[in-house]
Amino acid sequence: MNASEALGRLKSLRVPAATTADAAAVLGLSGTATSHLLKRLGRAGLVTPLRKGVWALAERPDRLALAEYLTAPYPAYLSLQTALYQHGMIEQIPSMIYLVSLARGARVATTLGTYSVHYVQPSSRGRMFASLPELELPPAFRRRAAREWIQRIPSKRLKTIVTQRLDEVLARAA
Repeated sequence: MNASEALGRLKSLRVPAATTADAAAVLGLSGTATSHLLKRLGRAGLVTPLRKGVWALAERPDRLALAEYLTAPYPAYLSLQTALYQHGMIEQIPSMIYLVSLARGARVATTLGTYSVHYVQPSSRGRMFASLPELELPPAFRRRAAREWIQRIPSKRLKTIVTQRLDEVLARAA
C-alpha cells in the first residue's frame, strides 16, 4: 500500500485525529509499519503529530477540535478563557488553549499550539479562574436562557451560588 492510498483510507474515517493503533487497524498494517508510514506522511505535511501515537489527519487541523484526542481516554472540552473568547465574552486572545478534563492536569505542547489541561472533578471548586473582570456579555446574550440553565443544576447550594454570581456579572454589565 502506498502513502497516498493509506492517507485516503485514513481520511475516509472522517475524524479529526487518530491513534497509531486505530490507523493500523484501518490500514491492516502492523503498529511499527503504521508508525513509519505516519511519520513519512508527517514529514510531507499531510498529517500532524499531536502527541506520542496521536495524529491529526486534516491538512489544516482545527486546533479547537482536537481536545479529546489530547486527553484520551478521558473526555475533555474547551473551557475557561478559550471558551469565553470563542463566544465573544472577552477580547483578549488566550495564549494557549484551555481544556477541562478528567485527565491529569498538564501542558501539552504541539506543533499546533499549547494546550493547558485542567483536571476538574464534578464537585471541585478551583479559584484560578474565579475572577474575570474583563468579561463582556455579547449583545446576543440571553439572560433568561442563562437562568433556565441554572435551574437545571441539581444541587440547591450550587444553584444559589451560581445565581448569585450571575447576578453579580449582570450588575457589572448593566
